[in-house]
Amino acid sequence: MTSILIASNNAHKLQEFQEIFLQFGAPEVALLTPASQGIDLAPEETAETYLANARIKARAFHEVLRRQERLRPDTWVMADDSGLEVAALDGAPGIRSARYHKAAPGGDGCAALLQEMTSVPDVRRSARFRAVIVFIGPDGHEYDFEGVCEGSIGKEKRGAGGFGFDPVFRMPEDGRHMAELSSREKHRLSHRGIAAQKVIAFLKSQGV
Repeated sequence: MTSILIASNNAHKLQEFQEIFLQFGAPEVALLTPASQGIDLAPEETAETYLANARIKARAFHEVLRRQERLRPDTWVMADDSGLEVAALDGAPGIRSARYHKAAPGGDGCAALLQEMTSVPDVRRSARFRAVIVFIGPDGHEYDFEGVCEGSIGKEKRGAGGFGFDPVFRMPEDGRHMAELSSREKHRLSHRGIAAQKVIAFLKSQGV
C-alpha cells in the first residue's frame, strides 16, 4: 500500500485530506500524520510564494524520514501552502493568511477582514483561494500541483463548516459561503480539493 505523510500539524487540513482521498477514489492510499509517526516538527515558513513555503515543509519532513531510515519505497511526502487573495487588498493576505488570523483581535481573521472591507462595494469584492501542493516521491523527485477557487468576500460570516476564511468566502455558483457547503461539495470545488484531486490523478497515472 502506498503511504503519504502529510507534512502538516493542522488538524483541519489533515481531516480534509483524509476526506478528499476517500471521496475521489484513493482509499488504498494510507495517509500518515506527523503525530502517528512520532514526528515533532514545525518548519518555519519564510518564503515569499506558496510553492516555496510548501517546498520547505515537504523537504523538511522528507529529510526526517530519510534520517530516521523510515523512508520506504512506497512512502511519499505531501505538503501544501494556501491563502486567500483579495483583489481590493492587492492580493492580501495571500501567503500571510494564517498570520492574518493570528494577528487579528481574538484570532478572528474573518471579522478583521470584514471590518477592513466595510466600505468596499460588491463590484470590488472579488477574491480567490489558492493552494499549492508539493509532492516528494520515495526517490526524492518533486512534483507540484495548484488549485484555485474563485469567489468573493461576503458582507457577513455565514455557515458552520470549514475553517479559516471559509465563513466569509462567497461561492460564485449560488452565493453560498464556503462554510455553508457540505464537505463533499467543498472538496469538489475548493482550492485544496482541486489540488489534491490532481495529486490523486497523478498517482493513478503512475499505477499507484
